[in-house]
Amino acid sequence: MNYSIDQDPNRTLTLVLYILYIIAIFTGGLLALIALVINYIKRNDVRGSIFESHFSWQIRTFWWYLFWNIIAFIPFIFLFFTGENIDVFTGVALGASAFCLVVMGISWVWIVYRAIRGIIRLNDNQPMYQ
Repeated sequence: MNYSIDQDPNRTLTLVLYILYIIAIFTGGLLALIALVINYIKRNDVRGSIFESHFSWQIRTFWWYLFWNIIAFIPFIFLFFTGENIDVFTGVALGASAFCLVVMGISWVWIVYRAIRGIIRLNDNQPMYQ
């Protein structure tokens, strides 16, 4: 066990950021945005350490999570083109809602998976990338 890494305050910060990413799904992504800002602010402090790869992993996780959540809401644009036909509007609304829920559900599972995988690597004092 490498005690210099275990006692590094950046290790604790990295763990806290992973936890913020996990619980962000219950705050509409607000905590993920806060974690992202901290990632960017502290990125230079971790350069050259194993934590640099964890920060890169977290930053990429956020941007992909945001991308997929934007994709989840794109079908709602089609509601503007349904006209006054209530049956078409209802069908598009149900389809868009189902698509949105599926994509968001998958992205939530994915962000939790990436955070847990990062925590495991952090716990083993390993960088995210070899």
